[in-house]
Amino acid sequence: MTIRVLVVDDSGFIRRRLTEILNADGDMEVVGSAADGAEAVQKAASLNPDVITMDVDMPVMDGITAVREIMKDRPTPILMFSASTKAGAKATLDALEAGAMDFMPKQLQEISGDQDLAKRILRRRVRDLAEHAGRLRRLRRPSRPVVARPPAAKAQLRDFRLLVIAASTGGPVAIQKVLTQIPETASVPILLVQHMPGNFTGSFAERLDQLCRIRVKEAQNGDELRPGVALLAPGGFQLELSEHGARKTVVVRESGSGEHFRPSADVTFSSIAKNMPGKVLAIVLTGMGSDGKLGAEKLKAKGAAIWAQNEQSCVVYGMPKAIVEANLADCIYDLDEMAGELKNL
Repeated sequence: MTIRVLVVDDSGFIRRRLTEILNADGDMEVVGSAADGAEAVQKAASLNPDVITMDVDMPVMDGITAVREIMKDRPTPILMFSASTKAGAKATLDALEAGAMDFMPKQLQEISGDQDLAKRILRRRVRDLAEHAGRLRRLRRPSRPVVARPPAAKAQLRDFRLLVIAASTGGPVAIQKVLTQIPETASVPILLVQHMPGNFTGSFAERLDQLCRIRVKEAQNGDELRPGVALLAPGGFQLELSEHGARKTVVVRESGSGEHFRPSADVTFSSIAKNMPGKVLAIVLTGMGSDGKLGAEKLKAKGAAIWAQNEQSCVVYGMPKAIVEANLADCIYDLDEMAGELKNL
């Protein structure tokens, strides 16, 4: 089935370029384009695209407002294109909160110096979003999902020493939702792994710090684990745990060969399993792929508790699905109920 795409950007050159890249894939067709947000809202309704690519800064109606309007009237997977600046990162986070599903840098060379590879990555991201178009519309309907809550899992949480949360697509909004429920009296340190470019994680940490009652900061090499402080893995790097007697710190390092995700939940989870066995709660939220599954297996073998977000409340049911299908999940929670459970920590 052909993936129908609407391209939205105030630059005619960008619209033509994206159209050429996407139409070069035999499974995709750009069915229309728009030069501003207002036109995008109209064409989203009339053309019924499977995926929309959206610029942020446009005349008449900006991209963030357009995302809100489209998601209110006809939920559609939206891929934002953003500038690699602090202002661009903030705008992108606003767009994700408004309902956009994913984002990429507007300059494709920032994805990869290999232009052909950058084009393939763009087409793959559009294809991945198209696979979730129907489920996104179902997700926006009000419903109460069935939640599995095995009582045995709660007993493991009485004296855990670390909380670690991992996510990818849809993660910024999901992490914000659960983290804002943690009280300022939280007695455990927290690690966060979100698939995100390096120029975005600083702004994301700042936003969380402003919204949460606990402190949130982008992790720096050597930061010590402290109760009530959440350390966010910096984009483009790996976050590991290091133990020096009773003192535990984080190691921020360059990614090695074969480490596709930067940061990677598998890398962080595996490091925790090695350096802090047992008494750990790992939460896997919405995201494409299966990053976190291999690390969760190691955590589980060392006595950790694993929670997974349920399918109904995920933007993309990939990472949690891998956990559930591998029988690693102690609890499977709707996002709202998971946030509620974390109030008690």
